Amino acid sequence: MNNTKTTTSAFLINRRQIAMAMGAMSIGLGWSGASRANGPVRFILPVSAGSGVDAIARAAGNQLGVALGAPVVIENQPGAGGVVGTQALVKAAPDGQTLSLVSNNHVIYPAVIKSLSFDPIADITPISIVATSPLVIVTRPGFPAKNLTEFRNQLKANPGKFNFGSAGNGTILHLAAELFKDVTGVFSTHIPYRGTGPLVNDLMGGQVDWAVIALPAIRGLIENGRLQALAVGTQQRVTGFPQLPTAVEQGFDKYVVEGWVAAVGPKGMSPDLVARTHAAIVTAFSTTEVKDSMAKQGNTIVLSSPEAAAAHFKSELVRYAALVKKSGMVAQ
Repeated sequence: MNNTKTTTSAFLINRRQIAMAMGAMSIGLGWSGASRANGPVRFILPVSAGSGVDAIARAAGNQLGVALGAPVVIENQPGAGGVVGTQALVKAAPDGQTLSLVSNNHVIYPAVIKSLSFDPIADITPISIVATSPLVIVTRPGFPAKNLTEFRNQLKANPGKFNFGSAGNGTILHLAAELFKDVTGVFSTHIPYRGTGPLVNDLMGGQVDWAVIALPAIRGLIENGRLQALAVGTQQRVTGFPQLPTAVEQGFDKYVVEGWVAAVGPKGMSPDLVARTHAAIVTAFSTTEVKDSMAKQGNTIVLSSPEAAAAHFKSELVRYAALVKKSGMVAQ
């Protein structure tokens, strides 16, 4: 949980070395039939390895490389709830060689960070909302509750006894848990982590009692019993994971929350470059390989236009600002 690490340093090596690293990185060969001459495309992820966003990037990486016509280097830069990685993105040249996959966290920043060094709307180029991702209320193994009502009752009867973790202060995983506290009137102490990976490790180890986490990051752990899932925050059950009941059907109709993932670039990308990058993303996420992987994770592919993505960011910015204010969270 201490130092920020990237999952690869491949962006520092030359093209010949990249070719040797094909087995470790997600790569590709074509840009609408033509090859690119500018080297690999970096996908900076402002999240830790093992997160829901990371799972989506890994699932799509190979086909993104094919569609973009260049090796795709997936680079995790977690920290400060995602600010560290996004800072790296906004400083990059708008040449299409540096892109990112961001989540709801991207539009939460202004409400929780007083001295944010970038504008989450003005300093990026929206390309597409690529997917929505179910968020699941999970507990450590052995937690004394088998459904959401029992869970609520345990928290209410023991205020402050049980803690919850998140991927960082003000992240969507934090706010999703705060929303559950708000709609049920329970109290639970928050423990912020530097990413989903460390959070999940401590949750499995019993250092944390519960959390709200994206399904793709923990599906396998739920299936093998290392985590206990109580409810998903979507309106309907997840098609690829139908055994998990929703909070709504368990009587918590005000608990509806869902993650989303969007592809963005630095501000200043030309309309032509945005159009070509969008087309490549659509191509990659429309392949059978990626569709199957996304379905197994429990995600829903969306593939919006750049214009729709821009509008979505603006509306979500307002929505989360209101939720942060309601939660009583103080910007730092």
